[in-house]
Amino acid sequence: MACGLGLAGPTTLQAHAHGDGEGEELEPGEFRARPVITIEGHGGFENNLEGRPQHYAIDGLFGGVLEWGLENGGSLAIEAQVGPAAVWGEAEHFYGLVHIEEHEDDHHEEEEGHDEHAEEEHEDHGHSSGSPYRRTDVKGYLQVRYEPNEQLAFSAMWKPYYVTEDQGEDIKGFKHEMEFGAIYAFGDGDVNFALGDGLESIVDGIFISAKNATGWESDNTYVGNYTDVWPGFGFNYDKLNVTLSGGPRFYSPGSYAKLPSRTDWGGEIALEYPLSKNTVLFAHWEPMYSTQGGEGWGKGFQHHVGSGVTFSF
Repeated sequence: MACGLGLAGPTTLQAHAHGDGEGEELEPGEFRARPVITIEGHGGFENNLEGRPQHYAIDGLFGGVLEWGLENGGSLAIEAQVGPAAVWGEAEHFYGLVHIEEHEDDHHEEEEGHDEHAEEEHEDHGHSSGSPYRRTDVKGYLQVRYEPNEQLAFSAMWKPYYVTEDQGEDIKGFKHEMEFGAIYAFGDGDVNFALGDGLESIVDGIFISAKNATGWESDNTYVGNYTDVWPGFGFNYDKLNVTLSGGPRFYSPGSYAKLPSRTDWGGEIALEYPLSKNTVLFAHWEPMYSTQGGEGWGKGFQHHVGSGVTFSF
């Protein structure tokens, strides 16, 4: 929905990623391997589309992180997770997917049959009957992250998602998303308002991020690609980490959509709270505003919200 496949919990591409995310930097040449489990509940709300389709899911992802320490406080990390996703309503899909509804003249001219079929189809899509439980899909991701120093990070990510059966608008098969990103932090990220940091410390939490993402549906339809160039601000209040970011999304839909390129606007609020060295709670909200409408697409807001917990061992 709004933020694509939304696969991970706490993002590993942070403005100020310190070592393995536990606040412990690796020494140059040092290696660390950690099993990781992420459990997340999340929902997507496409309020700009007719019928306001929704999805809800509970994910259980299992995998690990391999990380090497580099000079200048940098690191190289490879992270992979895979697991089941229990789906209610629609399955997750790449941002901007157009819902093309069938017109009356596309059906047979049998008046009674048409009305009954349209009602059943509408309910099957989950647009009017709430978001019934559908099935269990399989999702995962593989990410490589390179940080040459504490202020700069690059990442490449592949997000596969397997739809386990045809259902409503969902088609059995693999969806794919490729994502490439970079973040530059203007300071060291050590802003903690609970410790007395003031306005003079704000620059230490400011960063700018750039991300390009491309998506394909499970029938191999090329959905499109978008580029986010978002400034942001991250800070701590005691143990709670807060990251705020937002800006334009330059979206180019696939030719199937018959829509022009456009500039949407949005942002994200992300929260992380460590319960212990190996357990982190997280939550996020990403609202996106689409600036142009068309057949199967409309102006207005989409939202993606989620929360969960990550365990590392």
